[in-house]
Amino acid sequence: MVEHMKWWGWGQEGVAFHHEDKPGLAPFARRMAGIDFDAPPVRVPELSELTVPAPRAPGALREAFEAVVGAEHVHDDDLDRVVHAYGKSMRDLVRIRRGDFGRLPDLVVYPASEAEVEGALRVALEADAVLIPFGGGSNIVGSLEAPRDEQRPVVSLDLGRLRLLLELDETSQLARIQAGALGPDLEAQLNARGWTLGHFPDSFKHSTLGGWIATRSSGMQSDRFGDIADITRAVRVITPEGVLATRNVPVQAAGPSLREVVLGSEGRLGVITEATVQVHRLAEERVIQAYFFPDYGSGLKAMHDIAASDASPSITRVSDEMETQFTLATSKRGSALSQLLSRGVKLYASRAKGFDLERMCLSFIGFEGSSLHVKRSKRLVDEIVKRHGGFGVGTGPGTLYDQKKFDTPYIRDFILDRGAYGDVSETSSTWATLKTVHDNVVAAAHKAFAEIGTKGFIFCHLSHSYHSGACQYFTFAFQPPADRDGLEAYDIVKGAIQQAFIDNGGTLSHHHAVGREHKPWVADDLSPAGVRLVQALFAGVDPGRNLNPGAVVD
Repeated sequence: MVEHMKWWGWGQEGVAFHHEDKPGLAPFARRMAGIDFDAPPVRVPELSELTVPAPRAPGALREAFEAVVGAEHVHDDDLDRVVHAYGKSMRDLVRIRRGDFGRLPDLVVYPASEAEVEGALRVALEADAVLIPFGGGSNIVGSLEAPRDEQRPVVSLDLGRLRLLLELDETSQLARIQAGALGPDLEAQLNARGWTLGHFPDSFKHSTLGGWIATRSSGMQSDRFGDIADITRAVRVITPEGVLATRNVPVQAAGPSLREVVLGSEGRLGVITEATVQVHRLAEERVIQAYFFPDYGSGLKAMHDIAASDASPSITRVSDEMETQFTLATSKRGSALSQLLSRGVKLYASRAKGFDLERMCLSFIGFEGSSLHVKRSKRLVDEIVKRHGGFGVGTGPGTLYDQKKFDTPYIRDFILDRGAYGDVSETSSTWATLKTVHDNVVAAAHKAFAEIGTKGFIFCHLSHSYHSGACQYFTFAFQPPADRDGLEAYDIVKGAIQQAFIDNGGTLSHHHAVGREHKPWVADDLSPAGVRLVQALFAGVDPGRNLNPGAVVD
């Protein structure tokens, strides 16, 4: 059985965000964005109360898929089709709660092997149907929806039954894993044998290996393990031309890298069925240390010097002043972070260090490996932090962060229940431009808030460091004016943030991919000639536009 997230929101049924044990959060949200956390939540309708368009697939098409995967693995019920219609972006959640389902899949097909995937693709091509691969459904940029005007049958191919660790080569530190394996399933199978993939995106609990590859995902420990492009050594993809199988070697100079071509292809080239990935022995020791810096600029400079040093942390993260205030506001009564602050950290920061408490910034830096390696890396990092005016406050807040890092997306449902909108956007840029990108993106968002006639907040953290630059991850929220459509207002704010990325030397996305929501900026990012090359690639592999048409480029 394949389990899915709730049709109307993030994560599991029965799991939700609560603020009652976080006394500072409701005042923060009201002060910064006019969001009333104590307002009664908007009732989410039952699916049975909404009008779900009937499936359009002819009976013969269903029978053809049943012949490949079995009748019990071809579904056309309302719930399955709605679950597979969208991902989990703010736009998706708003539309689905309104009963705006777009172009629903007519069938949901669950193959259990590569042979069945190949058979399913052949059926779709012969019927001139649209086939959209589906992993965990966590995508937030519109990578999973069919074009609204699509007249052909639409089929969602759910890879959830392909979730096994197939082979572990301990000598080469490589694992062959089926593409439909969710993060927890994948890690459990590896951990049982003493290994880890080390890839932990925010969506870890509800996203799959194939989805990570199709969208060029990054995880929270990518400083140590690399992003999914670094981790993936080989792929197998079912394409209209047959099975694309890249060779499992560390380096290859045989023309353009087809492995790289598959990374970020979002289902436009075929269906990823398995990948060979780099794995690592479970660490002897793993700790996350918390630090405070006098301001965001000091924190960025420290991260730069850490990246250039001999230290090799697994996590380098520093929040700007607004995100720091939010993090402190979300700390639970009696938690490690609130206890730490109540013991006098603020007093020490202001009196002994001379910090402006409104500008100080919280940082988490993780260390992983042998005890000797952790000790040495931490000593180097401590020296760099001190050089930039920061100070450490122990591992308590880091432990709490590590325990709760996958729960953040539930907050979006909570504020949407109260009529507010919130989302995330991320970019990467060079060390030389990071602060400029940050400041101008924040300014662009506040200009957009003013344009729609409301106030909101935007905050940011550096989340992944590289030799030449880093990723900055922005979170924003606002309460739309009563006389303005929420999605229209959302488009203005999100569009301003994305445009500011491009205008200031950043990329349109660091790890959330393109989908449909980011397409307006693809030509700016890749150049018009680059877009034409991508279009030619997709058209050459899939001339009938049967594979997830509309994703990445038109």
